[in-house]
Formats: sequence, structure tokens, C-alpha cells
Amino acid sequence: MHDPTSQPIMMIDSSPPLLHHFGELARLSPQIPAPECNDLPSGTVVMKECCQLPLIDLGCLNSTTERERLACAEAICRASSEWGFFQVVNHGISPELVRNMRREQVKLFQTPFDKKAICGVLNNSYRWGTPTATCPKQFSWSEAFHIPLSKVSEQACYGEFSSLREVMVEFSAAMSKLARVLAGVLAGNLGHPRGVFENICQENNCFLRLNRYPACPVSPEISGLVPHTDSDFLTILSQDEVGGLQLMKDSKWVAVNPNQDALIVNIGDLFQAWSNDVYRSVEHKVVAHGKMERFSIAYFLCPSYDSLIGSCNEPSLYREFTFREYRSQVQEDVKRTGRLDYERKSGAAVVVAEPSGIGHLKLILPRSRVQYGTFRVRNFYLKNPTNMLRLWSTVLLLLFSDSAHHFVSKVLIIAANNC
Repeated sequence: MHDPTSQPIMMIDSSPPLLHHFGELARLSPQIPAPECNDLPSGTVVMKECCQLPLIDLGCLNSTTERERLACAEAICRASSEWGFFQVVNHGISPELVRNMRREQVKLFQTPFDKKAICGVLNNSYRWGTPTATCPKQFSWSEAFHIPLSKVSEQACYGEFSSLREVMVEFSAAMSKLARVLAGVLAGNLGHPRGVFENICQENNCFLRLNRYPACPVSPEISGLVPHTDSDFLTILSQDEVGGLQLMKDSKWVAVNPNQDALIVNIGDLFQAWSNDVYRSVEHKVVAHGKMERFSIAYFLCPSYDSLIGSCNEPSLYREFTFREYRSQVQEDVKRTGRLDYERKSGAAVVVAEPSGIGHLKLILPRSRVQYGTFRVRNFYLKNPTNMLRLWSTVLLLLFSDSAHHFVSKVLIIAANNC
């Protein structure tokens, strides 16, 4: 008698061919990675620690006690300045809605890869890996749907995934409401009306991104998402219990402990520019897990492409620029280098100070085509006074010789430890 259970089972693979493409990059890459393939500037300490992000109870914003409301707003602003990241609980998005959204997200990503790649679901926004990567360090071990909110309610975007539409419409509306509350608190802290972003960041300009990070058998240090900062005003993240998110804190990578009851909020580049550097847009990444897949959903608070971004107070550290102009520069960086140049992305030039002999320093000043503001120096670490004096002298020479053509808002000076 024929036993159907004895037949081999054909497994339908829902994951994109990440391993194949990563292997091709590893095969083609030189033994010593080129400088642009490194994900950290020279001099940054590579160290992973665990951290507990500031945890803020947003229920206190609705307290009948003014002191509690003010304390909550102050905690939000302080975390945005000191960390650029924080967690929120009692945020108004029900656990049931989060669970329903996660269920539909998992169902969508379980679709066979060949079908996801061609079916055009969610405004044909499916993407995976990093097409522009030129070496393994630039490769993101992930897949995603990146959907403009203007398309979220359109029935035609969902095809056979009709059950996804209702929950996504409700989820995106709830995230949008929360983002505006937080943006209003941050604006109010700087003396501006809480509704200042209502016209700048209309709902149709914002995005929702569904992420899946498949288990990665290659290495625990492979990026699920390469180091970057967010080119928006504000990002709100809902993640599962697997973990993998890391952020740069005090020149070290620190791992964020997942909290199922909290949403993670981080400041984007536009808010840093608008706040005149009061709030920080912090570099972060996702490290792929060796055995478990990870899911997350991110909401991005964005302006229209023609919105003019300028600092909210004078004197301004940034010249005015449009979101379209800024996004074009970001895309050019990715196309040129295969990765997002997170220093130039925020309008910075990088000066790397290296020993080139006794008592001398070699300065490397990459070309900067981002012209947002005036020449400044920050993160200046040199212990030896003689080297410090020589470095400052050289920077001043560079300033006077180059300032007529290129003004940059920040210069990150990184020194070797033995300087």
C-alpha cells in the first residue's frame, strides 16, 4: 500500500536569495575591504553592550496634574537630546491592533519569494538585500515593503491580501496620530506651536515599512540593516521579541533590549536640522540573528518633497534645503558608494587624523557636496597638546582655502589613540 507520507515534501521558500547574493559579494570583494566598505570611521570603538533605552509613560501627557504633564514632556525632550532614541508605553495603540498587524505581516512575508517579487502588492514596494552593495559590509540581510501612506487605503494595492488592508489602515492611522503628538511635544519645547508639523508632514507624505530579517547562517555580525540614520523627522518602531537593533552611543554600538509592551521612537535627520542640533539623529543598525527571523514595522514622519527645511531658531547651523534636495543627495551617496554615507548624509565632512610620523598628523578631507551651513568642529579628541595645535592650524588652513567653495555643517575629527 502506498504511503503518501514517504514522499519527499517540497518546501516553498519564502525568503529571497540572500545567501547567494551575499556569497557573490564575498567572492568578488578584495581580501582587505576598501575604506568605503567599512561601516565605522577610523577611531570608533567596536564594542557591543546592552542598554535599556529611556522608558517614558505617555499616559502622563494626559494627566490632570500639570507637574506630571510637564515632567513627561521634559523626559521626551531630554531623551531626544541625549540619546536620540527612547521607548514609550501607554502610547494609545492597543496590543490587539499590534498583534493583528503582526499576524498579517507574517502572513504576507510567508508568501513564496517568486510571487512577492512580481505580484505588485502594496504599490509594488517589495525590496530585499542591497542592490547597490559592493562588499559584504554594505549588504542588508532583510526584505521589506515600503509603502507610502497615500496608498494604504487603496483596495487595488492589496490583491489577494484583502485582510491586510483593514488592519493596515487602522495601524497607520494610530501611528500617525502618535507621531504628531510626539512631534508636537518636541516642537513646543523649542518655543513653537505644537501643531507646527501638521501642514509640513501631511499623512500622505509619510511611509510605513514592513520588515522581515530572515535567520542568517553566515555570521552573527552580518547586518540585517546596515548602519544609517533616518532621513525623516521622526520614526516609530514596533518590533517583536527577537531583538537585533543596535545604536551608536558614546562611540560604541549598544544593543537595545526588546520590550514587547513598548514602541521605540528615534529622531531623524530633519528634526536634528530643524532643532539646530538640539535633538540628535543617531546612527543605528540591525544585526541579523543566526537562528531566528525577526519582524518589525516602522512609521516614518516625513514632509512633502518640496517642503523647505530650516532651523527653527537663529543663528542657524544649517542653510535651508528642500526634502527633495536632501533625498537626492542621500540617493546619490548610495549610488556612488554602494551604501549610505551617514556622515555626509547629515551634511558632514569627515576629517581623519592619523599619525604620519613623529609629531605630525596626516589629514584626510573627503570632498563634500552637501552645503548645509557653516564650518564647525565637534567630537575633537586629541590628548597631545602639540598635535592638537598642529591639527587646529591645518584645519584653519583648510577652512580658508576651501570655504569659498564648500561649507559644511559638521566636521568629525577622529584621532588615533596614540595621538
